[in-house]
Amino acid sequence: MNELQYPTIIIGSGISGLYTALKLEQNITCGKVLLLTKNQLTDSNSYYAQGGMVAVLKDNTNDSVEIHTKDTLIAGAGLSEAETVEFISKNSDKVVKDLLNFGVDFDKENGKFTLTKEAAHSVNRILHSGGDATGREMEIALANSVKNNKNIEIQENTTVVDLITENNTCYGVLTYKNGKYEKIYSNAVIIATGGLGQLYKYTTNPIGATADGFALAYRAGAKLRDMEFVQFHPTALAIDDPINHNRFLISEAVRGEGAKLCNKNGIEYMSKYDPRKELAPRDIVARANFKEMQENNTPNVYLNATIIGKEKLLKRFPTIAKKCSENGIDITKDYIPVAPAAHYFMGGVETNLNGETSVKNLYAIGEVSSTGLHGANRLASNSLLECVVCAYAAAQYLNDFSNELNPHPNPLPNGEGTNVISNLIQELPPNAHNITNNLKSKLQNTMWENVGIYRNETSLQNALRDIEDIEKEFNKPDVCANKEEYELRNMLIVSKIITKCALQRKESRGAHYRTDYLQTDEIAKHSETQKL
Repeated sequence: MNELQYPTIIIGSGISGLYTALKLEQNITCGKVLLLTKNQLTDSNSYYAQGGMVAVLKDNTNDSVEIHTKDTLIAGAGLSEAETVEFISKNSDKVVKDLLNFGVDFDKENGKFTLTKEAAHSVNRILHSGGDATGREMEIALANSVKNNKNIEIQENTTVVDLITENNTCYGVLTYKNGKYEKIYSNAVIIATGGLGQLYKYTTNPIGATADGFALAYRAGAKLRDMEFVQFHPTALAIDDPINHNRFLISEAVRGEGAKLCNKNGIEYMSKYDPRKELAPRDIVARANFKEMQENNTPNVYLNATIIGKEKLLKRFPTIAKKCSENGIDITKDYIPVAPAAHYFMGGVETNLNGETSVKNLYAIGEVSSTGLHGANRLASNSLLECVVCAYAAAQYLNDFSNELNPHPNPLPNGEGTNVISNLIQELPPNAHNITNNLKSKLQNTMWENVGIYRNETSLQNALRDIEDIEKEFNKPDVCANKEEYELRNMLIVSKIITKCALQRKESRGAHYRTDYLQTDEIAKHSETQKL
C-alpha cells in the first residue's frame, strides 16, 4: 500500500472545497493542497444550485446584517444561532468581492448587481449568475481556477473510505481507486463532501450525494448535530432523470417572481395553509403540496409560471425553460408538474466558525457541516453563502497557523488508527452491482415512506427495522468491494442516525414534522450524536 504526505487534504470538489483550496493556496507557506473527489471535478451538489446566493451588500441601503439575521432566525425555527448568522452575514460583502477575483461573475443590470427576493426573505438580497444557474456558474469558475493552479493537486475518481485517527486526532485519509488503497497523511483534513439526498427515493441531488462525509466523520468519532432535519424542496420537476437519478429542481425563485401553485383542477390552494402563500417557508409549502397530492390522489401538483410573462420568464429562468422543453413543457404556456423532493440537509458535522470539528485536525465546511446557521429549516440561498464564508474563514484560520501545520512526522504503523485497511483487490461476483443497486433502492424507499415529509413513531420504527434488515443482507461493515458498496455502507450508517434522531425528537419543528407530536417545544434544543 502506498503512503503519501500532504500539508492539507480537502475531500470534495463542490464550491466549498474548491474555494477553500484556492484561499489556502494564496498563502505560499501552507504548501501543496491535495483535492480529492470521488467523481469528476465538477460533479457536485453545488453544480445544481439554481436559486442564488444571499449577499448583504454594503451599498444595498434596503438591507442590513440585522434584517438578514432576523429573517434567518425566523426560518430556522429556534435552532439557528445568532452569533453564527451574524458572522456569515457580516462577511458576505467581502467574500462576494473576493469571488470576482476567481472568475465568478454575478448578474448585473446598469452596472450594479441584480438582487432578487425569495420566500421568507423580507428584502431583495439574492445574487444570481447565468439567470438560474448560479451554482453551475460558480462551480465552473472556481474549478477552472483550481485546474490552472500548480499548487493544487487534483485526484479525481478517488473515494475516501476512512479517516486515519488516533487519540481523537485525525492524521490523514485512506483512499480507494481502481481496486487499490492508499494512505495519505496530513495535519489538516477538510471534509467538504456535500449532502445526502440520495438516501431518498426522490431528490434533487445528483447520484454522488450519498452521505459520505457524515459517515466518515461519525466513524472517526466526531460529533454530529441535528441529524433529523432534512429539507424537502416543494417544487422538483415531477419527472425522473434516468441519467442523474434525481429530479430537476424548479427553483424557489420562480415562486419569488410570482408563480402560483395549483391542483389538478387548476385551483390555487396555498392560502389554506399559510397567509404568505407561495412565499411561506419551504417546510410549509412542501407539506401543503404533499397533502394536496394525497387528497387528490395525484403524483404531483402544478406550478403556474405563465403569469410571470414570457419575456421575463425566459430571461430569468433559461435553464428551467430548457429542461422543461426537453420534457415537452413550454413554461410560457403550460403548467409545470412539480412534487416535493429531498433537497438539503440542515444538520451535519458540528463545527465552530473556523470549521473545526470535535476531532483535532479535522475540519468540515459546506452542507456536510453544522455551523448553527440553518437551524431547523434553511432560509433559501443561505447555503451557498455559508459555503464560501466558512471556506474563507477556515482557510484563513489554517493559514494563520501554517507554520505549525506539518505532516505527521511518524506515520502510524500499518493497520493502526483506522477502521479500514486492506490492499486486496476483491473478486466481484457477477451480480454484485445488481445486489448493491437493489439494496440501495430498498433503503431509498423506506427513507422516503417512513422518514420523509411526515413522520411518526410507527413509521420511524418501521424504517429502523428495514435499515437493520438491509444491513444484515449487505453484511459489509468495513472492507467493501467497490465504490458503490462504500457508498451504500455510508448511506446505511447515516440513514440509521437520521432515523434514531427523528425518533428522539418528540416535537414538530421546522422540517422535522411528526404527526404524533404536533407541538413545538417551548425551548429549542440541539440533538447530538457521536460514536463512542
